[in-house]
Amino acid sequence: MNISTRCYKNESIKFFYDRSDKNISAEWHMRDYVVVSLGLSVCVIVILANILVMTAIFINRRFHFPIYYLLGNLAAADLFAGISYMYLMFHTGPWTIKLTTDQWLLRQNLVDTSLTASVANLLAIAVERHQTIFTMQLHSQMTNRRVVLLIVAIWGVAVFMGLVPFMGWHCMCSLHTCSTMAPLYSRSYLVFWAVLNLLTFSIMMVVYTRIFLYVRHKSQRMALHTSEIRQKETVVNLMKTVSMILGKERWCTHKYKNMLSSQP
Repeated sequence: MNISTRCYKNESIKFFYDRSDKNISAEWHMRDYVVVSLGLSVCVIVILANILVMTAIFINRRFHFPIYYLLGNLAAADLFAGISYMYLMFHTGPWTIKLTTDQWLLRQNLVDTSLTASVANLLAIAVERHQTIFTMQLHSQMTNRRVVLLIVAIWGVAVFMGLVPFMGWHCMCSLHTCSTMAPLYSRSYLVFWAVLNLLTFSIMMVVYTRIFLYVRHKSQRMALHTSEIRQKETVVNLMKTVSMILGKERWCTHKYKNMLSSQP
């Protein structure tokens, strides 16, 4: 049968890894123990830290505003990321060779969903900050209903992106399109995911650049009424905020790339 029309969904994981020349071992080595141990430790810390953030936002009425709901949702996305990576740790290394193709896709899809939720939430926070600053408001006038709908939309997009490879955008029916980084993923899907994240990062950079220029302009106009030190503090604090948000988005992207390249 022609290789372009035949599907290999019932083949072993080793079959795909061998085709991509990606090493996969059935025996445990010291490196595997170290990777899994460190990975599980980090996952536990991430899970506990984000539970604390979500709890603080939930019980403190001062945080019951749209921006804090979005920050709470970001913590929920990171919490889900910790759970996803914990699942990954229990299905990586020598355990990988025992997975079925569906189990391998589930492992990757959980990570895709969590990272997409984090990046989408970062974009929502950037837009919310842009709205409040340009309208000279301390908090957004967005209603609770709209915030809930936005959060639901974020998770809807994240779940959909996670299910895309499972629904057919893989390479098991077209082996020549398989990626060497993720042997069951199509190269076109990885390119799509990378371009989508690059576009999101670019939009966020434009939004925060506008915020920075606007605040700097306002600071210069108020220079006659405020001290030079206060003016510099305003600019520095804003730059710190921009760096943290953009840095987290880049961390999500690089973390995904490192996961694909380093984990079997």
